[in-house]
Amino acid sequence: MSPGVGFVLFLIITLGLLGAVVLTGFRGRLVSHLSFVGAAVVSLGVTIYWAEQLGELYDLEASGWIYPFHLWCAKITVVAYLLPVATGLLTLRNIEKKPIHRFAAFAVLGLTVLTAVTGTWMLSASEPVEQVASER
Repeated sequence: MSPGVGFVLFLIITLGLLGAVVLTGFRGRLVSHLSFVGAAVVSLGVTIYWAEQLGELYDLEASGWIYPFHLWCAKITVVAYLLPVATGLLTLRNIEKKPIHRFAAFAVLGLTVLTAVTGTWMLSASEPVEQVASER
């Protein structure tokens, strides 16, 4: 599988799983919710792997300031995924913590969208490595 296909495929799978996480969370389906959380985290890891492979095919520094900004967003987002996990564990012990968990979960989803948008922008502003090498 090519890096482009792998990345797009697993990004779509990850987004679908995150949608299932939200749906099962709102419906209070705890076992399904936790299962989808686990699957989404694994799928996110595979998506990141393919993103790294795809990045090797582009001169990402050619995108200018968006490259370090995207990396910053991506790192913050990955670490931020710990927030809904931690608040989810708190919610299991005390249901009154659910609004905090919901806020953390939606904040991380927002960061995920920001990271996807900046990554798309970065790739569109970059040049394929083969093109860069042939211009030299």
